[in-house]
Amino acid sequence: MRRDTLCHEVRQRLVRLPPPHQAHYGVVPPPPPEDTVPLGPVLTRSEAANQALARIDTLAADLHDPYLLSRVLTRREAVSSSGIEGTNSTLDELLSVEETEDGEATDAAAQVRDYALALDVLLPRAQAAGPAIFTVDLIRNLHRAVMKGDTAYQDVPGDFRQVVAWIGGGKDIAYSTFNPPPPPHLPACLEQTVDYLRCEGLQRQTQGLLTRMAVAHAHFEAVHPFRDGNGRVGRLLLPLMMAAESHVPLYLSPYIEAHKQAYYDALKAAQQRLEWHAMVGYLADAVVGTVSELLVTRAALADLRRVWLNRRPFRAKSAALRALDILPHYPVITVKRLAKLLNVSFRAADTAIGLLQQAGILTERTGHRRNRLFAATEALSVINRPFGAEPVLPGPGPEDDSGGASETLER
Repeated sequence: MRRDTLCHEVRQRLVRLPPPHQAHYGVVPPPPPEDTVPLGPVLTRSEAANQALARIDTLAADLHDPYLLSRVLTRREAVSSSGIEGTNSTLDELLSVEETEDGEATDAAAQVRDYALALDVLLPRAQAAGPAIFTVDLIRNLHRAVMKGDTAYQDVPGDFRQVVAWIGGGKDIAYSTFNPPPPPHLPACLEQTVDYLRCEGLQRQTQGLLTRMAVAHAHFEAVHPFRDGNGRVGRLLLPLMMAAESHVPLYLSPYIEAHKQAYYDALKAAQQRLEWHAMVGYLADAVVGTVSELLVTRAALADLRRVWLNRRPFRAKSAALRALDILPHYPVITVKRLAKLLNVSFRAADTAIGLLQQAGILTERTGHRRNRLFAATEALSVINRPFGAEPVLPGPGPEDDSGGASETLER
């Protein structure tokens, strides 16, 4: 880590690292600022992000749109956030694992599933508790949740690191771009992050949510309290902060994954030079891009439903018709799951899936007679397309051979 990349205030926070790295220094980050953060160069971007947040909040309140809170969004967040750290699974694999009775999964898929399940549990708690949810124990529990499936992790998940860490430079600290504080300083530094997250100081009056998200994220990553998994925990804190402030939580990791270098550059500017506005600007772009992507996906799925409806007649209130509203949230599904979600018998759900197969809406994947998995591949292609890519909708699909017969077995 070169001193000339650090601003004066950060250089004042250097402490010598313990052996065998005593020739190097770590940064004990200053507490997050509570006064106004100048946004000059990124003010327009910040305002655009605030408008995007307001738009999505209004849409959720007015339309009661379930897609804005869909489980597939948390699953895609989990896949992207883990992928940034080199834990590579796919949305398709994750959804399939969640529908498999025996729960067998690769290590990567298990880690991604644990990330998604952590969001499922903690987002409602954040909405109920507000910023008071943020504690050191919460952060340690987040780390336990996302790292418990990592069989290669060398520490106990949730325990602070007891070794020197550095960012950049590969295996050689001499080429690092930033050295977080040595282990004895971690508890006090993380307490400062948590105090800031709880928003009980002046920052509640002087800083908007976007600024606080940027500062908290950069500060947490600078503290780097764990040997590995800090990025995943730090990105989990972002939707939790939004939920704690009564906003629709947005999942920014797909944007970050698509713009990784700019993400790393913004973190470096904040951590090395305390240029908080750089991180604010980056997160502002992430919010605007994510809201745009969310609205495009939502519109494409509505168009896809119309395509599906044109493929065959569906009896009013039938299980097959109602299943069309389920598939954007469960694009990989079993008969048992569909029966539970629709509150119908297994036989009625099985009949509905058969009709959806005939229409080319669902495809059976396993080739088994039992525990079969069905995929709405057209919905998956819309949901899981590369970030920023235009969705591609299918044609009308195969003609139904049944002549539009009604579903007499449904209840």
